Amino acid sequence: MFSDDTDELDTIADVMGLRTQARLNTFREMWYHVFLWALFSSIFIHTCAALVAFVTLRKHKFGRFFSILILVMGFLSPASSGIISSAVIAFVHRASALPMSPIYAMVWGLGQTCLSACLGFTRILATL
Repeated sequence: MFSDDTDELDTIADVMGLRTQARLNTFREMWYHVFLWALFSSIFIHTCAALVAFVTLRKHKFGRFFSILILVMGFLSPASSGIISSAVIAFVHRASALPMSPIYAMVWGLGQTCLSACLGFTRILATL
C-alpha cells in the first residue's frame, strides 16, 4: 500500500555522482537529494573560503582561527536553513504532483548555496 515510502534512499555517492536516473516521486527522496546538494556545495564553498582565510591570516595571533569558524558555518548553515528550505521545495513538488529529476534537485541545492552566498556578501558590505 505504502511501498514507495519504505524504499531505501540512494547513497550519498549515487546522489553526488548523479547516478540515479529515476524520477524522484516521494517527499523523502526529493528532500534528501536537494538537502545533500545544498550541504555538500556549502561545505565546498566554505572549505575554499577557510583555506583562503587561513593562508591570508596564518601569521595573525587570532586570525588563523577564523578559518575554523568558517568551516563550522559551512556545516551549520545547511543544517539549519537548508533542512527547512529543502523541505519546502520538496513539499511544493510533492503537493503539485510533479516528479523531480535528480538534475533539478542539484539545481535547487546549488541554488540555495548561491543564494546564501549572495546574501552573505551583501550583508557584510552593508556593515562597512
